[in-house]
Amino acid sequence: MAEKPSKSRRIFKKDKADFKTKQHYHMSFQYLSAEKKSLLQTGTVIPAHPLALNADRTLNEFYQRQLTRYYIASGAGGIAIGVHSTQFAIRSPHVNLYEKVLAIAADEIERNRPPYPFLKIAGICGRTEQAIKEAQLANKYGYDLGLLSLGGLNEWSEDQILLHAKEVAEIIPIIGFYLQPSVGGRIFSYDFWAKFAEIKHLEAIKVAPFNRYQTLDVVRALCHSSRKDDIALYTGNDDNIVADLLTTYAFPINGKLVTKEFVGGLLGHWAVFTSKAVALLEEIKTCKRTNFTGVQALLTKGVQVTDMNAVIFDSAHQFKGCIPGIHEVLRRQGLLPGRWCLDPEEDLSAGQMEEIDRIFNAYPDLVDHTFLQDFLIKDLSNGKR
Repeated sequence: MAEKPSKSRRIFKKDKADFKTKQHYHMSFQYLSAEKKSLLQTGTVIPAHPLALNADRTLNEFYQRQLTRYYIASGAGGIAIGVHSTQFAIRSPHVNLYEKVLAIAADEIERNRPPYPFLKIAGICGRTEQAIKEAQLANKYGYDLGLLSLGGLNEWSEDQILLHAKEVAEIIPIIGFYLQPSVGGRIFSYDFWAKFAEIKHLEAIKVAPFNRYQTLDVVRALCHSSRKDDIALYTGNDDNIVADLLTTYAFPINGKLVTKEFVGGLLGHWAVFTSKAVALLEEIKTCKRTNFTGVQALLTKGVQVTDMNAVIFDSAHQFKGCIPGIHEVLRRQGLLPGRWCLDPEEDLSAGQMEEIDRIFNAYPDLVDHTFLQDFLIKDLSNGKR
């Protein structure tokens, strides 16, 4: 008697049948340009773009556009939108803001194009049919890459998720995303990452398991990959940003020492104080170029960045206040009208406001007040308000 397929396998087959019958492959594939690939490989600052809302939880388009302009003016090398910091609920039928925020960001980047390559990255999530549709929308608005979230697929096997990722990568070049289990992700094996690294059109991997052992699985697998020189590593370990960017990972493979480094960050933490993040990444690059001159001061600064992140992301309460924490910082700096989230119940945790006061006072060199004042004055003088 034939074995009855599991529920997850039946669901997966249905998803594949659905998107194939709807002919989702009729969009032309857009390769990442040489200039943008070089930027990605060299390493840059990529903020995870938040969502600007009014008090009634409707989109505030002015502040949404101003945020994008702020990231461009800060010297970031791109933005990622439609991701966790933009709130996954933008995809809910009663909210329906996913395409809107992609369109606004793309338009604002076109209007304020910086004199260097700027990466447009769209968050892509959900089952295969949904992920394909989101990849198509990203193509429609000229996005360069899709940040492929593997969260919400916890009942799928690793082989099913690998096939899912390959299907999406046929639509748009992808960045793989290892999301920590505490916010809906899952643990993947070393073998999974070894196979994942061989996916055609995979351009980078963002590692955010908040766990050194799981980070090692990804980096070691990538070092063994035939595509190790083609795939950039980006940190999403918000608790370890500076140390991640300073560290060279080295593994003996077939009698040779193979090395890999995190070259940049794709971070919700870098959605705030972004000009300081740009300066920090450049400081780290200079330190590495000059035989690690000044590394001790950078490691000390790294602990300060982690302290700030613990407060903004609300690690004391299992990250429940992370998005309101980002919003509160941006509100204080005049970049958001309030800290409202799509979920009315989502707000700062007890004591988080006082802790934000503390880090503003404790680390003035990591807060970009002066830059922001200049930016807002120029934005106003350019007729943006």
